[in-house]
Amino acid sequence: MALFNVIKYNGEPDVFAWKYPDEELGTWTQLVVSESQEAVLFKGGEALDVFKRGTHTLETANVPILNKIINLPFGGKSPFTAEVWYVNKASSLDIKWGTPSPIQIQDPKFGLFIPVRSNGIFGIKISDSKEFLTKMVGTLPSFDKPGLVKFFRGIYITKVKDAISTYLLKRQISVLEINAYIDELSQFLKEQLMPVMSEYGIELVSFYVNDVSVPEDDTAVKKLKDALAKKAEMNILGYNYQQERSFDTMEHVAGNPGSISAPFMSAGMGLGMGTGFGNTLNAMTQSLNLGQESGAVCPNCHSVKRNDQRYCGTCGYDFTNPTGPNLSQKCPGCGGSIPVNARFCPECGKNITITCSKCGATMNGKSNFCPECGEKFV
Repeated sequence: MALFNVIKYNGEPDVFAWKYPDEELGTWTQLVVSESQEAVLFKGGEALDVFKRGTHTLETANVPILNKIINLPFGGKSPFTAEVWYVNKASSLDIKWGTPSPIQIQDPKFGLFIPVRSNGIFGIKISDSKEFLTKMVGTLPSFDKPGLVKFFRGIYITKVKDAISTYLLKRQISVLEINAYIDELSQFLKEQLMPVMSEYGIELVSFYVNDVSVPEDDTAVKKLKDALAKKAEMNILGYNYQQERSFDTMEHVAGNPGSISAPFMSAGMGLGMGTGFGNTLNAMTQSLNLGQESGAVCPNCHSVKRNDQRYCGTCGYDFTNPTGPNLSQKCPGCGGSIPVNARFCPECGKNITITCSKCGATMNGKSNFCPECGEKFV
């Protein structure tokens, strides 16, 4: 059995906890503890005492609990078996963290599930050496930064995911906008993680989110970015989604030569960006509702005729004869004169339906002449 007179730290500088390799001690052993360190004496898995900076002799007078555990006489020099752990109490501020794979977060603005990666650094300080060694180190010979990151990986990934989701939901901001709130998010995450760390005797000194990113090739991300780009374009041009859909519909109809409304839609698109779009569209709709096809416009009453009409069904204008008549019709009920474009007699209120005596075509009260044969209605 080897007897050692002096025990001191001989581990790496970035190690949080280091175990002295030999457990054969004695009441003559001196324990050297440096600045920003603490040494903890363990016996049978129980922490006997904590030693601050300085040189300490492991005798029963200085460690009274040894007498109870080991049953040593006061003032005697006897060997005993125990573990000595050194704990680094200095702050470590450059511990890197990151999500090894994207975490799925629902965007609160758009409802899409977006894969998110995040990374940053945090700083810690061991606040309770006994708690730290008991709950984290266990039987390991040492405990360093990679071990700490590995131990807390599952915890901080879960906390980061929950914290980012909660933060986005509370602020109602999109995942793509979150980098503008990095400082606030960092503080929010620190507050979420501090209670977890303190359970293991660790003080979370700082926690920083350096970046929150999304995979550029992800389908959901592409859709979201396209939508935001389209929204920005519409805001610049001064129209909304409903108007965009209306323009698309008119463009489709105008591009279809077989459509009866193509010429009207083409005219509407030309005027659609101006203030006359509503009136133009209303006029086109009325024309379509009357069952009229695109054709010439009557120079006399400005009604639209079908392509196969020779005479204007409203005023009787002969499109082959520029001097054609523009006569009013008579009410078959009271004989009163009915103005052009009237549907009802202004004298008796009769709803007029006229049948051409020549060709048998039936027209409403707007017509003074038969649009099929040009016969005058009397």
